[in-house]
Amino acid sequence: MRFKASIFDLDGTLLNTLDDLADTANSVLQQLDCPVHLTDKYRYFVGDGMRTLVERIMPKESSVERICECEDLFKKLYEQHWADKTCLYDGIEKMLLDLKKMGMELAILSNKPDEFTRMCVQRFFPSDQFSCVQGQLEKVPKKPHPQGALIIAQTLGFDLSDMLYVGDTATDMKTGKTAGMTTVGVLWGFREIRELTQNGADFIVRHPQEIVEICR
Repeated sequence: MRFKASIFDLDGTLLNTLDDLADTANSVLQQLDCPVHLTDKYRYFVGDGMRTLVERIMPKESSVERICECEDLFKKLYEQHWADKTCLYDGIEKMLLDLKKMGMELAILSNKPDEFTRMCVQRFFPSDQFSCVQGQLEKVPKKPHPQGALIIAQTLGFDLSDMLYVGDTATDMKTGKTAGMTTVGVLWGFREIRELTQNGADFIVRHPQEIVEICR
């Protein structure tokens, strides 16, 4: 087997969370009497943490206090609606099962707050599927800083050369490359092939089962 472990991004890689993120954000913007955005625009707003998402969707002249208000409202509303439309991408379930059967150790590293990351994983995946699940934590720099990926590698006990990092954005590719892992960019997520290749994707895949083939 070519690789022994794989770290996956969550939003846009394993789960299609776009509609719930966009619906929640637009509801908050309406409450604050701010302009809303088309759902497709959120493909480029998300991926770098909740605070960055809020900063991107708010009017440019917004004060720090206003941004904090928006973030607080977003957290409260998203906690109620994070699973309204969120679902697994086609082929993800089989891909993960096949990797486990091959003996791969699987992990998740997300810039989504840790509490929401764990809620998503608990809802959509078997309890024993991932050996390590980590969302954004206060004391760990968010991606693309490699520290989170390196912590997971150390926890799993594998050499970096034995690990894949799988994601759908430039942030993910930068994280994996900086950590010294082999990177896989997926095209069913939030961004395009050009962004992934320009930011260090070693492989580009169009279907989850291609990840299994890379690992054989």
